[in-house]
Amino acid sequence: MSEILLLVEAKDGILDKKTLELMRGAKGLGSQLGVEANAVVVGSQTAQLAESAASFGLDKVYRLEHPLLEGFNADAWVGGLEWLCGQVKPGIFLMSHSFVGKEVGPRLACRLNTGLTTDCLNLRVDPEDGLLVRTKPIYGGNAIATVKCEGVPQMVTVRKNAFEPIDEAQTRSAIVDMAPGIAESSIRVKTIQTVEQEVVELDKANVVISGGRGIEAKEDFEMLEALAAALSGSHGNVMVGCSRPVVDKCWMSSDRQVGLTGTIISPDAYIAVGISGAIQHLVGMIRSKKIVAINTDPGCNMFKVADYGVVGDYRDIVPALVKKLEER
Repeated sequence: MSEILLLVEAKDGILDKKTLELMRGAKGLGSQLGVEANAVVVGSQTAQLAESAASFGLDKVYRLEHPLLEGFNADAWVGGLEWLCGQVKPGIFLMSHSFVGKEVGPRLACRLNTGLTTDCLNLRVDPEDGLLVRTKPIYGGNAIATVKCEGVPQMVTVRKNAFEPIDEAQTRSAIVDMAPGIAESSIRVKTIQTVEQEVVELDKANVVISGGRGIEAKEDFEMLEALAAALSGSHGNVMVGCSRPVVDKCWMSSDRQVGLTGTIISPDAYIAVGISGAIQHLVGMIRSKKIVAINTDPGCNMFKVADYGVVGDYRDIVPALVKKLEER
């Protein structure tokens, strides 16, 4: 195997946290296989971003530079990455399971005549054959599959929080400038319109308050919002999330969902209101430092993992908590 390659993502010139997680994963896999772990920065005028990526101790950072690669255009990025793979022939190619990875991954895998495993939760190397073993949810999160594929490169998209973010290293990566051959005629999308919308990032919250199937009305989430506002003064970034049944009812958007098929989080505190504790949900929040459960059913699974539990009606308990916090 020649090397492991990962796709760098950034926002406003700053490396995305998901990329830092991929870097740690790539270095770990590289150590297991005894090969280089490298990154590729795609775009136009990417010198500063490449320098930033080089500070995390990978072996190389490829700077894939072309005027047509400015911004994000999936057609152009796939063309550039296909050219790069033809030059360096990576054995493994890692991408985040993000908008970029979802757009680029399948198209690039088709171009390279290889397979793609999406939304991976864990990666390891099989010592017997050196193939990448991928763990991912299937059947809507009701089961976990272990997958191996023989295509080259072995391509995956990785869910955020699958690895801890990497720290800056004392050694810097070598930056290799690459000028891909991309024809403007190969790009079908000519203009891209950006629409501003609220971005909900539950994994960046200090405290998450989630409502589940036990919440009887959409309007009752206002109680959770009030609790979040009362806690925010002393606990930093406090956000309201939910379990899957709430999303299925269209009471909240999917980016608010905590769980295996939503966002995996590890806040300082997690408050579960009316959530029974199905395994798909527990996987998403079990790494929380403190867990508080509020439920009318004393035998529910959430109480088995909670540090503190309150048996009772949330419509009595949550307003009382808000009142006490406001009195403080």
